[in-house]
Amino acid sequence: MTQLVERAKFNPNIKNYIFATGILLMTLSIIGIPFIVIWILGYGQYVSKRYYDSLVCNLTEKQLQFKKGIFWRVEKTIPLENIQDLSFIETPLLRWFNLRFIKIETAGSSNPQGGGDMRLVGIEDAEAFKDRVLAQRERLMEGKMSRAAISGSVSADGEVVELLREIRDLLKK
Repeated sequence: MTQLVERAKFNPNIKNYIFATGILLMTLSIIGIPFIVIWILGYGQYVSKRYYDSLVCNLTEKQLQFKKGIFWRVEKTIPLENIQDLSFIETPLLRWFNLRFIKIETAGSSNPQGGGDMRLVGIEDAEAFKDRVLAQRERLMEGKMSRAAISGSVSADGEVVELLREIRDLLKK
């Protein structure tokens, strides 16, 4: 089991963002306009709170784990060594609620639209969290490189010893 490095904290403004997004989507869809009253009278607050409560993001020694969702649960685990890029997305609505998306793209991403492999919304102090993820990734990669160098030298030493034995045996003949 990998050790937990950090658990991300989420901004409570996510609840207001989800609530406002619901109203906006229902208004734009025209069909949803009658449901706005139900959304405003309590269902919207319920869904927004449940969504906020479902958010979990853990940075471990080797991976980034994320869980979210109410009706459709999403759990993703991304190995740190596969992370290629972390970028921020801000829309006017996100700025209004003082939130940002962190988009995480990995090596071999199969999404041709460039949606990234994971999008984390509303992490408090997102810049610092991004820096900690990248720093942990660097520590992991440095550790792998040093282990590879050690095993490579051991392998090379074994080959040298075997070669010297062959030379010795040839000289004895």
